[in-house]
Amino acid sequence: MDLQANKKLVVEFFSHFARKDAKSALDMMTHDATWWIGGKPALFPLAGLKTKAEIGAILESILPDTKDGLSITPKGMVAEGNKVACEAESYGVLGNGRTYNNEYHFLIEIRDGKIAAVKEYLDTMHTADVLNG
Repeated sequence: MDLQANKKLVVEFFSHFARKDAKSALDMMTHDATWWIGGKPALFPLAGLKTKAEIGAILESILPDTKDGLSITPKGMVAEGNKVACEAESYGVLGNGRTYNNEYHFLIEIRDGKIAAVKEYLDTMHTADVLNG
């Protein structure tokens, strides 16, 4: 895939979150995909390296419970080789009534037209506060 196609793939991938469609997002990932979330697992249980099945379980527990999905809006992207760096912002109202509005940096690796790896850097304190609220 070329660099623009890789960026387009990332935008499409994130668009499924706003539609509460975890299955379609997971279908865009390779069978052996991984998702790493920044933070210390002892302080932030979502942190660390997750398999596709593990991140799927997390998405399936959060997305359906949102009021109107979780929009993840890319604010800027840089692509090189098979990687896309993406600055993004999320917005959604969770099932607990709290607003989740986080800022991220994602580093996404693409293989054979699918998402093979995601590294997610985010405000872990905001996430923990909103999810536990």
